[in-house]
Amino acid sequence: MIVLWIFLGVVALLIIWAITKYNSFVKLRNNRENAFADIDVQLKQRHDLIPQLVSTVKGYASHERETLDRVTSARAGAINARSIDEKIVAENALTSALAGLKVTVEAYPDLKANTNFMQLQEEISDIENKLAAVRRYFNSATKELNTTIGMFPANIIANIFNFRKEMMFDLGTAERKTMDQAPQINF
Repeated sequence: MIVLWIFLGVVALLIIWAITKYNSFVKLRNNRENAFADIDVQLKQRHDLIPQLVSTVKGYASHERETLDRVTSARAGAINARSIDEKIVAENALTSALAGLKVTVEAYPDLKANTNFMQLQEEISDIENKLAAVRRYFNSATKELNTTIGMFPANIIANIFNFRKEMMFDLGTAERKTMDQAPQINF
């Protein structure tokens, strides 16, 4: 009889542990999704400013159509992305397109002095800084989830309930290539 009670006690402890782990995974997944919701707010502001920036640049750089079309297309792709992973990929493409726009802008000194352009640049810079902060929080939440999913014996529960390692919001391959190059300083 004692063996039966010990067995039932062990089973009860395992069930309680499994429920606790499952709830932990749900909490971590929700933290990650909440962190991405913060990113979405900043991305919405970014997407709203881009058409203004593009139209301002168009007035000065009308023959730079390819660069402006790339930014517009990347923005549309970012807006239409549905899942978190799709949004990460689309936003990396948009970041790359905006970097190309920055290079184009360098060729137009009058544009850089334009008050509207300067204000838009400041707003976009502010949003990019906020995006960097919320991306760090998102990556932290993702790292915590991924770490918990990978740890034994919690990974058993993760596999049973289909919790998978999630994608981080990183620089993307195009931006990483730029980061690998030494900066050019001109005086």
